[in-house]
Amino acid sequence: MRALPFPCIRPVPEHAAEVAALPYDVFDRAEAAAYVADRPLSFLNIDRPETQFAPEQDMYAPEVYERGAALLRERIEDGTLVEDRNLSYYIYELSWEGRTQTGIVAVCSVDEYEQGVIKRHELTREEKERDRIEHIGALGCQTGPIFLAYRDQPVLDMIVGAAKTSTPLYAFTDDDGVRQTVWEVVRRDAVDALHAMLGQIPCAYIADGHHRAASAVRVAQRMREEARAAGTYTGKEPFNYFLSVLFPASQLTILPYNRVVADRNGLSTYELLEVLHGAGFGIVESPVPVEPRERGVFGMYTDGTWYELRADQPDARVYAASTGSGTDGEASEVRAGGACACAASSPVDDLDVSILQTRILVPIFGIDDPRTDERITFVGGIRGTEELERRAGAEGVAFTLCATGIDQLLAVADAGLVMPPKSTWFEPKLRSGLFIHRIAKQ
Repeated sequence: MRALPFPCIRPVPEHAAEVAALPYDVFDRAEAAAYVADRPLSFLNIDRPETQFAPEQDMYAPEVYERGAALLRERIEDGTLVEDRNLSYYIYELSWEGRTQTGIVAVCSVDEYEQGVIKRHELTREEKERDRIEHIGALGCQTGPIFLAYRDQPVLDMIVGAAKTSTPLYAFTDDDGVRQTVWEVVRRDAVDALHAMLGQIPCAYIADGHHRAASAVRVAQRMREEARAAGTYTGKEPFNYFLSVLFPASQLTILPYNRVVADRNGLSTYELLEVLHGAGFGIVESPVPVEPRERGVFGMYTDGTWYELRADQPDARVYAASTGSGTDGEASEVRAGGACACAASSPVDDLDVSILQTRILVPIFGIDDPRTDERITFVGGIRGTEELERRAGAEGVAFTLCATGIDQLLAVADAGLVMPPKSTWFEPKLRSGLFIHRIAKQ
């Protein structure tokens, strides 16, 4: 892989903790505005510049992106951010709940994204790409790193470990209890060693940041066309690379990405349970929220009650008579083809998000395209089951899933396939604002 050192715009150490912010897309508009209200240096002000306007402002208007660019210039001019001219790598370590993951901050090749050396596992939405395209264009910078994974390389781990013996550039614990530590790798022999070993990685996988990557590539394609038309294109321009952090796959933690459907699609609770059982799911009422830890098991919350659904045990049916069932827990004769319908024919079919989509959301709720259907929302596992209950309310249905495994993600990407949308939620999230890659002068 071509994963290169780069001149980084970054916070001065005394302001790093104030600047570092969660990615722009983990907030809705109201949450973003509330978050920045008493955090003037948070990078979210720049990443979500609509927070600087009244709530009724069109968040995609040109003046909004221009405000983001102005804020970036202000933070550089007032010394909060510094433009480091050194060609450096950075080692970025995040420690959270007893786990540590250590990545290499670099810029990766747009060509290798287009060639499939950097592998994807999700489709993107044009409207989300358009937002980040406009943001990158206005700022002349990539501000959110793409979260990449690679299959473990022991020698590379050793080089990274050696870099971590020096004095950190940043070391702080953020508001979410994540310990953030950054080391700058600027010494030439260390830079050369990292460059050589990164070049031995045959491919990388986008773990998080498909829209940021696609947007960076779209901007690069546009800037290439402009440079070629002007006769100035060399292939070495910064826009040919995008900001990334590369992590060994074994260190990563994936949480579930749960679903909430706005209604029961005209079914009573009892009718829904019966339809699910007829579709081959075992159902057991649960006195506590269900947070699956094994594949093929789902939690469902509706009408004030939690249920455990098992795709591989269609004979189990135990739920209260209050639903109208009168069921006493004996095995039902209702079957789905007499066998479990979850046998996999591809790495995508094996995913719990696929089982939920193909066997429940499509046939029972009529949600054919979860990317566009407004009846479904997605809730990261970090938000907990109380948030699912709140969103489901009296008429909706929430589903919890077992987290997708990193082995499943790699298998899907290696097969050149895509997962259903919102299949993975990585924690901890990479912070924005610690590393900024300038691709054009503004």
